[in-house]
Amino acid sequence: MPTALITGIAGFTGKYLSTALQQQGYKVVGLTQGRHDPDKDLFSCDLLDRCGLADVVAQVQPDVVAHLAAISFVEHGDAEDIYRTNVVGTRNLLEALAACGKIPRVVLLASSANIYGNTTDNPIIESTLPSPANDYAVSKLAMEYMAKLWMDKLPLIIVRPFNYTGRQQAPNFLIPKIVDHYRRGDMEIELGNLDVARDFSDVRTVVSAYKKLIELAPAGETFNVCSGEAVSLEGVLEMMATIAGYAIKVRVNPAFVRESEVKCLRGSNAKLINFIGDSASIPLGETLRWMFEVGVA
Repeated sequence: MPTALITGIAGFTGKYLSTALQQQGYKVVGLTQGRHDPDKDLFSCDLLDRCGLADVVAQVQPDVVAHLAAISFVEHGDAEDIYRTNVVGTRNLLEALAACGKIPRVVLLASSANIYGNTTDNPIIESTLPSPANDYAVSKLAMEYMAKLWMDKLPLIIVRPFNYTGRQQAPNFLIPKIVDHYRRGDMEIELGNLDVARDFSDVRTVVSAYKKLIELAPAGETFNVCSGEAVSLEGVLEMMATIAGYAIKVRVNPAFVRESEVKCLRGSNAKLINFIGDSASIPLGETLRWMFEVGVA
C-alpha cells in the first residue's frame, strides 16, 4: 500500500483529500499542529521546525505528498506569520523531502489564484502575469518561485485553486458566512465589497482534480483549478434566497471592505482538463444547497 503524506490534513481541504486518497488505496499519513498520534498516522509538527519536520518525513518515507498546510485567510492580520508559514515552512518541507532518502513520486503544492491579482485577463490562464494585491497572494507567489529551486530535485506540481467552498469550511470565509446566516433565518447580514465576482468550485470537485493530478504526476507543471465561470456576490445571494425561500437584507460594513480587493477572478481550466480529462464539476447552486441542508460545520 503506497503512503500519501498530507500536510494540513486537519484543515478544510485536507479532510476531503484524505478520504479520497484512502478510497484510492493509499495509506494516508497526516501532518498537523494539533493531535499527535503516530499509531493513527497523525504527526503534530510545525512546518517551521526544520529538525522535527525532517524527522517526521524520514520516518514516513511518503510515496506521494500533498502540501496543503498554509495560512489561507487573506485577512489573517499577521504578515510575518503568513510569509514564514507559506514560504519558509514550504521550503523546510521540500528540504526534508529531498533529504529523506526516498524521492516521492509526486509532490503537489497548493498555491492560489490570488497571485493573479486584479488582472484584466478573462479568463485567466496559467501564463497570465502575476499581480498579487495582498500579503497572502505575495506569499503564495514567493512560495512558487522558491519551489522552482527544487524542481531538479523533486517532482513538483503547483496548483492554483480559485475560490472553492463546501461543508466544514470555516465561517470566516464568505460563502459559509452567507449560508450560515440563511440557515439561522437571519434577516440581515453585514458584508464588505459587493462588486466582486469569483470563480467558485465545490471542494469535492477540487479534491477530485488533486487526486487525478497525483495519479498522473505531470512533474514541473502548474495548473489552474477552477470552474471557468465567475459568479457575482449578488448572484450567490440570489441563489441562497431561492434555496432558503427568502431574501436577506445586506448592509455594507466599511470594516469588511478591502481596499486591495480583487474585483473579478475567472479562470480557464483548459490546461487542467487537457491533462486529467473533462470530469463533471458540481454546480455552485448544488453546493450551496448541500451546505444549507446539512450545515457548514
